[in-house]
Amino acid sequence: MTTSLNDIAARAGVSVKTVSGALHGGSARMSEDTRQRIKEIAEELGYVTNFAARSMRQGWMPLIGLVADDLITSPFATEIIRGLDGAVRAADMAVFAMTLGGHRSVASILDEMRRFRPRAIAYAAMYHKSVDLPPEFADAVGVMINCRDANDRVTSLVPDEAGAALEITNYLIDAGRRNIAFINLPGLLAGDLRELGFRQALDHAGIDGAGAIVLPAVSKAIYNDRAHSLVGTHVHALMNGPRRPDAILCGNDRVAMEAYAALRRTGATIPDDVAVASFDNQVEIASRLDPPLTTMALPHRAMGRQAAQILLAEDRAPVGVQKLPFQLVERASV
Repeated sequence: MTTSLNDIAARAGVSVKTVSGALHGGSARMSEDTRQRIKEIAEELGYVTNFAARSMRQGWMPLIGLVADDLITSPFATEIIRGLDGAVRAADMAVFAMTLGGHRSVASILDEMRRFRPRAIAYAAMYHKSVDLPPEFADAVGVMINCRDANDRVTSLVPDEAGAALEITNYLIDAGRRNIAFINLPGLLAGDLRELGFRQALDHAGIDGAGAIVLPAVSKAIYNDRAHSLVGTHVHALMNGPRRPDAILCGNDRVAMEAYAALRRTGATIPDDVAVASFDNQVEIASRLDPPLTTMALPHRAMGRQAAQILLAEDRAPVGVQKLPFQLVERASV
């Protein structure tokens, strides 16, 4: 005999709507104790969700689709996906991803994804950037993660790059550093915003932000970690020039790793002669450097969790760009 929602509701002494909300992530409000009790009764009675029937009733499957813009290849992918998947699973739903890349267009991926009738669709990028969604698909995407729609038609969750640069630069200034050079990531939106925050912090401290030294980490116009590095050349020139820095801010932890090696070749010690700070908090790099690296951790897991809240809400969130703060991870390089 098949157990129904009515059977569970009768045993629990609640409405069918409450049971559905507890088991299927519906809109019914209840205490966590009530939700847990309903789940235990459902398990005791051997209730199994009929996904096909449920899909027919409500028009969607208990799935969240994720369009991954090369995201799966990113070292930070797991943090976004963990945050999203953890929050979605708490509502008894699941995440499935399709990767955008090669010759696959956004339109073709979204068309393919909608065949599975997900409750909602998210779009996530490997790095912070602007994405020009086809107009006919702007309504199909419920939230964009680590990127924003070029025409601001979709709710977007992005890291507060300028705020992070302002915070880490102030941290260096508070540590007594006054001649701070920035080896930045050229051609990236994140790099542009971080430079803005860096210069603002210097101006606020009475240091000439406009005259600050900002140098590109690679010879290419757009940063990638396979391009020819200029970090060693820059560090050598800085340490032998008229404006020897007492701190170097790096565009990411890979750049910081190169700066460590270049500083050692000049005979400088970290942090006594030169403090080093960075962005990203790639733990396998930052925690293993000697001394361990002070860096700003990207809010990727928080973006994933917040995206789930937006996608599972009954009412669509107001369109806008939400900036999530980084977290300062203090280690021994400052």
